[in-house]
Amino acid sequence: MFFDEIDSVAPTRGMGGDSMVTERVVSQLLTELDGIQSLSGVVVIAATNRADMIDPALLRPGRFDKIVFVPMPDKAARLRILEIHAKGKPMGPDVEFTKIAEMTEGFSGADTSSVANTAVSLVLHEYLAKYPTPEEAAKHASEAHVMLRHFEEAVRKIKTQREGKPTEKAVPYYR
Repeated sequence: MFFDEIDSVAPTRGMGGDSMVTERVVSQLLTELDGIQSLSGVVVIAATNRADMIDPALLRPGRFDKIVFVPMPDKAARLRILEIHAKGKPMGPDVEFTKIAEMTEGFSGADTSSVANTAVSLVLHEYLAKYPTPEEAAKHASEAHVMLRHFEEAVRKIKTQREGKPTEKAVPYYR
């Protein structure tokens, strides 16, 4: 059984919010993990980015026995992530994944893959703006290449998102 974002399911009790509901959910989860009968062949795994927010009772032996810290990817790992996400995509001659991996220092694996996907998306937007009809687009399909400048713009966009600074103002929606 896998719990993603376990900190949202079982936050530290007594930390404010709707503490009565939190107390009940965490207590029930602890009861289920302890169990009246042993669960043969069942492995319970949980993931979080906020280990400091998990109720300490969950970390007692018999519940979650092992804690594995997965650090941010290093340069080599980011390079490999970029290569995987760029595979099969038309890359321009100026694209150097080593340079892009250096530009993404401190990025998570998800951030790094988002850089590659965003760069491809930028090319598609440019290409579709240049050739708006399907016929024109088909004639010039070989022109669409992901260039270093697309990756550089993608890195800027992802950094902006990571810092929580929206790049565009939200437009209110009215019914």
